Amino acid sequence: MATTGIPVALLADLLAVFIIAATVGIFVAKVGDFPYTIALLIAGFAASVVGLTIDIELSHDLILLVLLPPLLFEGAATTDLERLRRNLLPILLLAVVGLLTAVALLGVAGSYLFPGFDLLVALLFAAMILPTDPVSVLALFEDLGAPDRLATLVEGESLVNDGVGVVVFSALLGYVGGTGGAADLFTVAGVGTLLVDIVVVSGGGLLVGLGGGVLAYSVMASLDDHMTEIILTIILAYGVFLLAEHYAADLLGFHLSGVIATVVAGLFIGNRGAEYAMSPQTKIAIFNTWDTAAFIVNTFIFLMIGVTTPLDDLVANAGLIAVAIPLVLAARAAVVYPLSAVANRVREPAVPLDYQHVMVWGGLHASIPIALVLGLPPSTPLRAELRAMVFGVAAFSLVVQGLTMSSLLDRLGIVTRSDAEELFELLVGRARAVDAALEATEDLHESGDIPQDVYDDFTAEYEREKAQLNEAIATLMGETPELRRELILTGERRILQREKSALLDAQRSGVVSGDIGEDLIEELNIKLDRVRDGERTVSTTEEGFEEFWRRRAEEYGLDVETGVTEGFGAGSPATDGDDD
Repeated sequence: MATTGIPVALLADLLAVFIIAATVGIFVAKVGDFPYTIALLIAGFAASVVGLTIDIELSHDLILLVLLPPLLFEGAATTDLERLRRNLLPILLLAVVGLLTAVALLGVAGSYLFPGFDLLVALLFAAMILPTDPVSVLALFEDLGAPDRLATLVEGESLVNDGVGVVVFSALLGYVGGTGGAADLFTVAGVGTLLVDIVVVSGGGLLVGLGGGVLAYSVMASLDDHMTEIILTIILAYGVFLLAEHYAADLLGFHLSGVIATVVAGLFIGNRGAEYAMSPQTKIAIFNTWDTAAFIVNTFIFLMIGVTTPLDDLVANAGLIAVAIPLVLAARAAVVYPLSAVANRVREPAVPLDYQHVMVWGGLHASIPIALVLGLPPSTPLRAELRAMVFGVAAFSLVVQGLTMSSLLDRLGIVTRSDAEELFELLVGRARAVDAALEATEDLHESGDIPQDVYDDFTAEYEREKAQLNEAIATLMGETPELRRELILTGERRILQREKSALLDAQRSGVVSGDIGEDLIEELNIKLDRVRDGERTVSTTEEGFEEFWRRRAEEYGLDVETGVTEGFGAGSPATDGDDD
């Protein structure tokens, strides 16, 4: 038999991973109401206990370079940028200020309560463990119908604090391995240098991600080939990560944040790219591809975390882990509640207290902490203890916090998706399917693939169902005014965003001058702000918003209602005077 470059043992191990995953999936499908990722983790623990060996090393490079980019890109691409923008203040407060504060608090507490830990090593542990991974919680949110805003807050914080956490960890690791150590860090100059490093590395990653996203967008906008565009998004996700994290060091002498670069690129392509550069078929193909990729990667990561968790080390360091778990929760609570209160004072809508409870308990720790602790150099002080503590806290958060999240949501009464909302989703989904069926029927008829009588039968059936669906949706909207209002505001916001994009294009192409374009865009921004605050700008009975062009037209002497200038009779053409 011919030999190949791929070891058969590796393929057998991968097959074993997915056999276990399929078994877990069947179990979850039968049982229901059990998070798939947490079930994978428990299955991995069980495999490790019974002695099942899978010779795949879950290394730092494997997680960060291969597995992390698709998770970050998919999470960012499926995040609604408008919702993220509306909640940007609490997200940035928690993900940046909150993370830095929590690292400091946990580091100081750990230096006193973790035996043998000095302040620098305790800070290193805090930087590794505090970045959050909400995959399991978000899946539960979706199943239970938790509010979209809560999901946006949890996921938005995670997307940002993952990048900030990696930057802080890298900076602290340099001090741990340096000659000066804590003496260099704990000075005004040292703290200032650390903060500057965080800003430069994070900001540089943002620029790399934005530049890559704009470049991919410009190419995709001129294409209509969904397979090629899928490849472009894969190149983008891995390309900006590698460029920021590795190749930037060759060019600049220091690395940038690959995590933030990938997140920004995903946000840009998933929002602006999806709206303006993708056909409906391309959009479906790309998002389905990334959804599948994220599912496969999460399956592998969570199962392998369970399999590779050093159970003997966990037992040996059980005392340290028992101290670390409440300290990590306390550090998170110490920043979530005060910073949410600050955000609530500055901007509406407020983050409800119930949401804050969920954000504290739902701050799970998984792939990022595991990747960071696996990347510790062999010379790192207390490396074995740090590894056991990170794995132990991660296991507790995923299993205990993850499995109790449903009960917490029920107790707080946060699950708010009503029967009316579920029915509306059903009706709208079926209506879109019927529209697609009518379009396909028309295409088949025009191409001669179906005869006239079959075309008539199909069209009559689907048109009848479409009318029934429209009537059902209209009745439902009449019975649920709050749902109707929210849908109208969402539609109005999307229309205004489309107007803004058209104005930007007109400004770039020179159709309107810079000053006029800026005035029009400023007016649209005012409209968007009103809609975001829940105020409509469109009315069927009177003008909901007086655009400034109306005033300018009246000042010029143009009759806005009839479209004629003063000096000419209503309905009289300007050339009438030539007839005399």
